[in-house]
Amino acid sequence: MRKVIALDIGGTNTRLAIIDEKYHLETVDIRKTVTGSKDAFIKSVVKIIKDHIDGKQAYEAIGIGVPGRVSPDGYIAALPNVGIEDIDLAHILEDQFHLPVFIRNDAEVAALAEANVGPFHELKKLYFVTISTGIGGALTLDGRIHPSFSEPGHVLVKHNGELVELEHLASGTGIVRLCADHAVFVDSAKDFLEGKAAGDADMLEPYEHWIELLSFFFNSVQKTFMPDAFVLTGGVMKSKEVFLEDLRKACPDCRIEECGCGQYAGLMGAAAMAWTSL
Repeated sequence: MRKVIALDIGGTNTRLAIIDEKYHLETVDIRKTVTGSKDAFIKSVVKIIKDHIDGKQAYEAIGIGVPGRVSPDGYIAALPNVGIEDIDLAHILEDQFHLPVFIRNDAEVAALAEANVGPFHELKKLYFVTISTGIGGALTLDGRIHPSFSEPGHVLVKHNGELVELEHLASGTGIVRLCADHAVFVDSAKDFLEGKAAGDADMLEPYEHWIELLSFFFNSVQKTFMPDAFVLTGGVMKSKEVFLEDLRKACPDCRIEECGCGQYAGLMGAAAMAWTSL
């Protein structure tokens, strides 16, 4: 059976899997991501791939998701959480392994997982949203990335008479700023959502403002692109029981679902990118 090599490179760990065309995982290898040195990082990526190529199996391609800005030809402009920039990783790996190499931003890769492998893969149009340290997202059409808001977290919203980026107030770290604007001081989004769940009255005003900001974004995307469903993931989903139903009520025309691919979304999406790009 035909197989590809999939990598999910994060700021902490790098995961590799061998995945066949029916999306069965045969091997999963997890190693610490090498940070701070471009040369050492590249060597580590080459090594983890080389350790799983034994010459007995012919692979079709290599698909990689990375936490940073990537050009259409796979050139990585920057990996802020890895501490390096200007990485011509696609061409380096193509020269090393003589295979086509496809690289995208990790949010787009996870979107491809949901559109091709997850429980909503039969839907024609999906909008993937992740709310963690920042806010990321991607629109898929028939299982492929479709141009939309290129960086959802940078969509502008009105706040105190000014325009600010959505993730500045509505992301996991943005929630702390949003609370401070309401004279409520928390250390993290987790504290904020736990306080709301516990019935802390001080959390009500910033919580309503947060839902208002998110619903503005979701409703805008719905009007513009009319996705069949939104698939939501990220750190805030650990507290989904606190806010998800309220968000759905604020977005009556949107179908908002929880991400279905779980911890393997990055690997499955990297494989889906490879299969759909060949």
